[in-house]
Amino acid sequence: MKILLDAMGGDNAPDANIKGAVNSINKIKAEVVLVGKEEIIRSKIKEFYGKEIEEISDRLKIKNANDVIEMEEVPTVAIKHKKDSSMVVGFNMLKQDEGDVFISAGNSGALLAGATLIVGRIKGIDRPALAGILPAYHSRLVLIDSGSNTNCKPINLLQFAQMSSIYIRNTFGVEHPAIGLLNIGTEETKGNELVRESYQLLKEKAEELGINFIGNVEGRDAFSGKVDAIVTDGFTGNVFLKTTEGLGKFVKNTLVEGFTKNILTKISYMIARKPIKSISKAMDYKSYGGALFLGVKKPVVKAHGSSDEKLFEYTIIQAEKFVENKAVDKMIEAFTK
Repeated sequence: MKILLDAMGGDNAPDANIKGAVNSINKIKAEVVLVGKEEIIRSKIKEFYGKEIEEISDRLKIKNANDVIEMEEVPTVAIKHKKDSSMVVGFNMLKQDEGDVFISAGNSGALLAGATLIVGRIKGIDRPALAGILPAYHSRLVLIDSGSNTNCKPINLLQFAQMSSIYIRNTFGVEHPAIGLLNIGTEETKGNELVRESYQLLKEKAEELGINFIGNVEGRDAFSGKVDAIVTDGFTGNVFLKTTEGLGKFVKNTLVEGFTKNILTKISYMIARKPIKSISKAMDYKSYGGALFLGVKKPVVKAHGSSDEKLFEYTIIQAEKFVENKAVDKMIEAFTK
């Protein structure tokens, strides 16, 4: 297996990308290819580790790409004109079977445009969508769409539900994943036009498409552990995602501050250290890696733009599991039927 990593994409590139790849290499079986400016990548590896890349592992490789798609560029224009960028080179390698999965923390719009235009949509899927993974009570929660389609139709949300069902079943082994529709109330009549129409469509088609639709889910119930995926449009999903991440940071920082105020709080921390660490670990979204772009013919993973080396490491480990579980192949098979 070969994992392609955009070494030049993200706020902390290429340092975090390279360190994450090196940290992950002994925790996976796959080969990792760093796609980007070879001279810079080699220089950074020498600076960080005092070695050449070949001395670190024979499963670490470099694919040269002389250009970079910047965050502020127009996605479709950048994909069409920057043929030698790390992102386009990575996508072409994936399309030509020179890699099994492509990861990037770069320009989100360009990543989604490239995945659709170069790799291609699965036949039968109207719009691919980002499936982000968040922590939940004794479980995890798939959020789809977490940011790729800001304007949706009911058919899109129906397909998001179907894709997430196939993905969860084949990746996490949940035979009948519970799929909910994100809404402001649980009643059928609640929500805007899109949500109300999507509810009726899901209710009508769920059994036929093998979707275990449990109805509307309010935001406060999303992390109960009783829901495996919540379906929404990309605008609402992205707001939900970033609010959740922000809340997690707030809770963690508040706990740290509260237990380091004085000698008494420090003593209290020593007593409660294990459960506090358990809470912090459960709320750490970084351990869940990036978001899989469901609906394209090959696995594409969107890493957080602010990814540090830890998050790149987890995303690479997660990407190997995506490929091993053949979720994309099974999705193609299901939509072909």
